Amino acid sequence: MKPEESFAVANGLRHHLVTWPGEGPTVLLAHGFLDIAWSFRALAEQLQAAGHRVVAWDWRGHGESEWIGAGGYYHFPDYVLDLEELWPTLVPDGQKAHLLGHSMGGTVTTMFAGVRSDRLHTLTLVEGLGPPPHKYERSPGKMRAWLESVAKYRARAPKVMTLEGALKQMRIQNPDLDDALGMFLAEKSTREVEGGRIWRFDPLHRSTAPMPFRPEIFGAFLERIEVPTLVVAGSKGYRLPDEKERYEQIPDHRFVEIAEVGHMVHWFEAPALASEMLSFFTAQA
Repeated sequence: MKPEESFAVANGLRHHLVTWPGEGPTVLLAHGFLDIAWSFRALAEQLQAAGHRVVAWDWRGHGESEWIGAGGYYHFPDYVLDLEELWPTLVPDGQKAHLLGHSMGGTVTTMFAGVRSDRLHTLTLVEGLGPPPHKYERSPGKMRAWLESVAKYRARAPKVMTLEGALKQMRIQNPDLDDALGMFLAEKSTREVEGGRIWRFDPLHRSTAPMPFRPEIFGAFLERIEVPTLVVAGSKGYRLPDEKERYEQIPDHRFVEIAEVGHMVHWFEAPALASEMLSFFTAQA
């Protein structure tokens, strides 16, 4: 069955959802920084073929979801509250779901799972164990950088480009992105304006985070996850020096590494990721 698009208001913002219908348990897919729900298309089709209902959504300020209003910003707790209020739409009739988070989405879903494990069958974290640690002493410098970067991105006019130009920019970080997937993602990640296209995401996302990330705080959420958790890393991905220390805080976890792939595992190795997920789901049944 073809995917269905819809919108739902959560935490005061209009969110864009993409649903691949199915009769089996729901699998929720939470994308990462500057990514979109549609980037899970290949993975969702694999999970749907196995009988699952699959739902992905654009986080606030990404894709076709609404940007924050005047005076707002994008903090991790905001995303957690968005997911909390989206939940009745994402998962019907009080059922439980399998939840996957990639990268930034992994950080958010970890925080959610740490306080809402009772709503989950499993959690899957794909390259999603949080940012690198920062020293407390960096706090004033990060705050200064945040103030300056917010001012810069609020004042900057959006760059108008072609689809080919958008794909060229995407290939800076992902040089292996082929034409078919690349043009699909470029089209879904941009919107038409006079003279060309601009990125859909809120430019404020490019500003520097105001406070250092502390693994001690994040670890408290990891320790509170009460469902089986699959931790997935790409062999060429974004690997943390304390990666093992972090995922070992999860009481019931399994770690797998997918060979010859970088950070965007769901873009480039969707069949391998789907296979690992489905095997994991079966093992927990």
